[in-house]
Amino acid sequence: MNFLQNIFERLADAPGRMVLEEMRPERRVPVSAGELLEHVAAARAFLAAAGLRKGDRCALLAPNSIQWVALDLAAMADGIIVVPLYPRQTPAELAAMIRDAQPAIICCGDAALQRDLRTALPGSVPHLVLLEEIFAAPTAGKAAAIRTEPVPLADSDPVTIIYTSGTSGESKGVVLNVGNVTYMLSCTTARLELLMGKRAEPDRVFHYLPFCFAGSWILLLSCLLRLSELRLSTDLTRLADDLREAAPDYCLNVPQLLERMRSAVEMQLAKRGGFANKIFANAKAASLGNGNGARGGIALLLARKLIFPTIRKKLGPNLKALICGSAPLALETQLFFLMLGIPVLQSYGLTETTAICTMDDPRHVEPGAVGPAIRGVAMKLGDHGEILVRGPNIFSAYWNRPEETAKAVSNGWFHTGDQGERTPGGNWRIVGRLKNLLILSSGHNIAPEPLEEKLRCAIPASQQVVLFGNGRSFLSALVTGDVAVKQVETAVTQLNSSVPHYLRIRAYHIEPHPLTLEKGLLTANGKLRRDAIAAHFGDAIDSMYRKNPT
Repeated sequence: MNFLQNIFERLADAPGRMVLEEMRPERRVPVSAGELLEHVAAARAFLAAAGLRKGDRCALLAPNSIQWVALDLAAMADGIIVVPLYPRQTPAELAAMIRDAQPAIICCGDAALQRDLRTALPGSVPHLVLLEEIFAAPTAGKAAAIRTEPVPLADSDPVTIIYTSGTSGESKGVVLNVGNVTYMLSCTTARLELLMGKRAEPDRVFHYLPFCFAGSWILLLSCLLRLSELRLSTDLTRLADDLREAAPDYCLNVPQLLERMRSAVEMQLAKRGGFANKIFANAKAASLGNGNGARGGIALLLARKLIFPTIRKKLGPNLKALICGSAPLALETQLFFLMLGIPVLQSYGLTETTAICTMDDPRHVEPGAVGPAIRGVAMKLGDHGEILVRGPNIFSAYWNRPEETAKAVSNGWFHTGDQGERTPGGNWRIVGRLKNLLILSSGHNIAPEPLEEKLRCAIPASQQVVLFGNGRSFLSALVTGDVAVKQVETAVTQLNSSVPHYLRIRAYHIEPHPLTLEKGLLTANGKLRRDAIAAHFGDAIDSMYRKNPT
């Protein structure tokens, strides 16, 4: 039985159970399993009336919502390939992906985006329809006549084309098939069972990351398969309040949010000062192994009794774990949450690996690592420490790009482009990206990510840190955000004192405005577009090296 059959069967068996809830600023909108199936049937009726058939593509371009989930399930249930796109990307970028995927229909979340796409797609425009039209259409009333079970699908049948972020070039469409997703869900649900244990009540899950990203989508499907209560944040300005109100058992995060949460807690305590801040500082030092013997141990005991429970209550009183993926998490941040009694479970993967290659085992978490390879997946190191992966999670192809597919997969091994290492405990650690390597004129090869992470953590108010130095005689740094020169000087000096000479940063430039997706400097999931950043700040970079020529 494949993942779609499993999900539809589970929903049908528990029609009264609440499975999704939109957390809107004005009210909450829940939907039961039975109601979700009714929405799915309505969407299937609409797609059938629009003439879509198995193998056609359906672009889904909207924020997370109950309707997004229903349309996604509806399309896949009829063998229609879903192309989820990120609505915050520029119309030009979206138009390029739409021209590549050639969908028969584009389903938009709002009229403004619909208008922008009409402008960005001159000439022959695919059928553009709003989600509200799909679920309010006359065909929705005939939904009961549509079959409720998915059509038969083979493991090789594609279900989605997810476009990669495109950090250094045009995005490619990653084709994932039924077999990929079915296998991955067997792994994710097994890990969640380890985390949650045997319990009668459903998991309470909070979610804010867009479903158009592979890892976020896999969590959605895992929750549906487990009949969890998945609460969707619809307003990022209310994220902290929504998290507290949702009171989840766990939620999926990106490192940036966890680092902001840590920074906010520490800044609030520092502002208050007094006894609480002193105890917290001593407890933190002790937890990192820098405590003052018995005094540090006493501080930890006091903090666990008097301070940490209050912090945990504000973050979410029921949190059993925070799950983190998408990019490496700063070790200091992982240890911070562990000190509070909230483990951070990391995973690693790419869209091409159906989002996941490794996952932390909740029983054996190694801080700073991203867990062992998941069951049935082989990982090894290739040239230059590149991580190679083989298994049933590897994508079938890049859409309409056979040459790119052949480059990425050789003898069954997918070349991730990531540098890594295996720890003595059998876990994996991610070092950096091969294409991001900075090669100094001295010949030293430097992975910028670890240094950028250390510097960013040392400057709490910074938004991003980007290193430069390819072909130059030394490293320089761009620091964005509302930061003071003295803060950057202190952080750079401390870093330089702990690293070899060729890793020292000898110049920096402060940019008060953060790098953004809208400026074309970040990818859809927040990763640095390094070539674009280097071009955008070309004058500032040249100035740093003119002022420090040797």
